[in-house]
Amino acid sequence: MAYITKRLYTQCTGFASSIAANFLRNASKNGPTTRTQLLDSNQVQKLSLVLNRPHLYPDTPITSDPLPDGTPIPPGYHLVFFTPSAVEQDLSIDGTDRSVNPPHPFTRRMWAGGELIWTGKENPLRIGQTVRETTELVSAEAKKSKTGDEMIIVGTKKTFANQNGIALVDKRNWVFRKEISGSKPQIPQLGDAKLPEGDVTRDFCQSDVSLFRFSALTLNAHKIHYSRDWCQNVENHRDLVVHGPLNLINMLDFWRDTEDEGGYAIPKSINYRAVSPLYVGEQYRAILEREEKTRSAKQTLYASDGTVAMKGDIFVA
Repeated sequence: MAYITKRLYTQCTGFASSIAANFLRNASKNGPTTRTQLLDSNQVQKLSLVLNRPHLYPDTPITSDPLPDGTPIPPGYHLVFFTPSAVEQDLSIDGTDRSVNPPHPFTRRMWAGGELIWTGKENPLRIGQTVRETTELVSAEAKKSKTGDEMIIVGTKKTFANQNGIALVDKRNWVFRKEISGSKPQIPQLGDAKLPEGDVTRDFCQSDVSLFRFSALTLNAHKIHYSRDWCQNVENHRDLVVHGPLNLINMLDFWRDTEDEGGYAIPKSINYRAVSPLYVGEQYRAILEREEKTRSAKQTLYASDGTVAMKGDIFVA
């Protein structure tokens, strides 16, 4: 994902660069971390309900009974497993897990983008498997935004392996900005524009309840998703922010719903990046554009004012 950060930000030297270098050096000394977990039916069923999808697949309704072992886990649904394991006192001031956070003052975290790579349709993650997650911090770069603000972009690589080997590679980037201090910032207001049109579209509008349920299911205590006081008075957001992982899962669900495999489609990869926040209670739209020859697709999420919020390139094997 280095090419994305180069396009959006410029290289930074000095204070932020020194912190990023020391942070990466210390992380490299510690080496990768591993966790092992059983992929249980409950998490997948609950996520499907949070997404307002009463069927995991068209022929697989969600009931009170566990899904059978061996049921493939839809693309992106791995994000409700291997959730943060820290006790509250070890979380950052904004509620985030500190495992990939650089030192103070770069503590304001936002999901920036990443890439998911599936190793093949013959080895999907399945319910009932015991899976090993290996996490490696691979980059920490100091950058400057267009407005001159310093930040640190942290990249991680996660691999998920079952009894047949690696099934999924998950690369993630986070942007860490400095804490806001001083006078109360001005909150940006919603612009007046129409949502763009497209041949294949799907509209979303996340409620307080849907954000709370997704946070609870993923053990995500980041305050931007549930505390309006924090959002507006500390982080300079208009309202509660929709989770980046929630949007990523919805993008993948939208894509597989348009495929001719009964919802069982698995892409080769998705390369995505978050451009601007999406907010609770505001309608936003996904537009899917498919490449006929390769069956690959581009997907863009547009905020209520018509601005681009998230982009994804989906490649098909």
